[in-house]
Amino acid sequence: MRRFHERVLGSSRTDISSSDGDIWLLGVCHQISQQESSGGVDTNNGLASFEQDFSSKILVTYRKGFDAIGDSKYTSDVNWGCMLRSSQMLVAQALLFHKLGRSWRKSVDKPVDKEYLKILQLFGDSEASAFSIHNLLQAGKGYGLAVGSWVGPYAMCRTWEVLARIQREKNDLGEPPLPMAIYVVSGDEDGERGGAPVVCIEDAFKHCSEFSRGQAAWTPLLLLVPLVLGLDKVNPRYIPLLHSTFKFPQSLGIMGGKPGASTYIIGVQSEKAFYLDPHDVQTVVNISGDTPEPNSTSSYHCNVMRHIPLDSIDPSLAIGFYCRDKDDFDDFCSHASKLAEESNGAPLFTVAQSRSFSKQVSSNDVSGDNTGFEEDAFLGTDHVNDAGTNEDDWQLL
Repeated sequence: MRRFHERVLGSSRTDISSSDGDIWLLGVCHQISQQESSGGVDTNNGLASFEQDFSSKILVTYRKGFDAIGDSKYTSDVNWGCMLRSSQMLVAQALLFHKLGRSWRKSVDKPVDKEYLKILQLFGDSEASAFSIHNLLQAGKGYGLAVGSWVGPYAMCRTWEVLARIQREKNDLGEPPLPMAIYVVSGDEDGERGGAPVVCIEDAFKHCSEFSRGQAAWTPLLLLVPLVLGLDKVNPRYIPLLHSTFKFPQSLGIMGGKPGASTYIIGVQSEKAFYLDPHDVQTVVNISGDTPEPNSTSSYHCNVMRHIPLDSIDPSLAIGFYCRDKDDFDDFCSHASKLAEESNGAPLFTVAQSRSFSKQVSSNDVSGDNTGFEEDAFLGTDHVNDAGTNEDDWQLL
């Protein structure tokens, strides 16, 4: 399986050099670049901090030996479930940040945190687990998800939107398994006319209000931004922008990899992209109760820090962000607007107060200085993301 993975994804590397600069991992900077100290160059603390942070992120991989999915005979997702697994990892990190905070680290010498176990249980491999591969496939039928078939990032994002709603309706009186609204960000007409996706502030409010059933003006928010950034490879002008998204405090990384081989990219250093790899095959693990068997959670973490060149990833991908509250969302909008201003007219996505303003700007030739969220809406409207026909062309933004 590893040889198959390397044929598709290419050989990955595990070396880390302090000469390549600091590492940004989901909004946190690990300073491993060469630092002068009384004893010379000291990079150990920064590297150890990065390793602990990396290994604390939840890994979800191919599994074998689970109950058959629906009416099929599939008891494993080997060779086709990597995008589903990548998406599970991204959502799992959002739940970790929400429940335990960004600074949480997995400890080997302390009792297992109950909230952490509850999160893992949500991603078990049976219909009883809210966010299992079984339930994802059922929820995504309307977007073409099928047992044994590979799926693209756009359909995956929309599937999470559907599944979160289904699970929320099942838990009408209690806290839903995903205690946050989901906002899949797209351009005009749901991306059918091309152009950079627009984070619409009014839409964000609407999603939060609907999630709380009108009981709150704002709720925690999971933003998913599916993109197509080139033909066979990412257009080079987008690489610095992708790199910068990992500096957002709200960063949840990228679902992406190479065609047919999705990974979960969680960090960057210079031109490297660090990722969690779903392609390793593991036997199903049943995590139940508050006191699981020793080492039963070990298969949900990885100590091998693989990386590939950021410019080698497939142009079809999805970026995630988690905003804890309204202030956090405002901070995200500030970072996103600044990034759009620095994009030389080709942003990954833009920010606007309303869709009507975005459409108005897209039909006019606007020039001049850009300040504030509304003005940022026109950044990139004259430059669509380079995209063309490939196995994922139906998700063209």
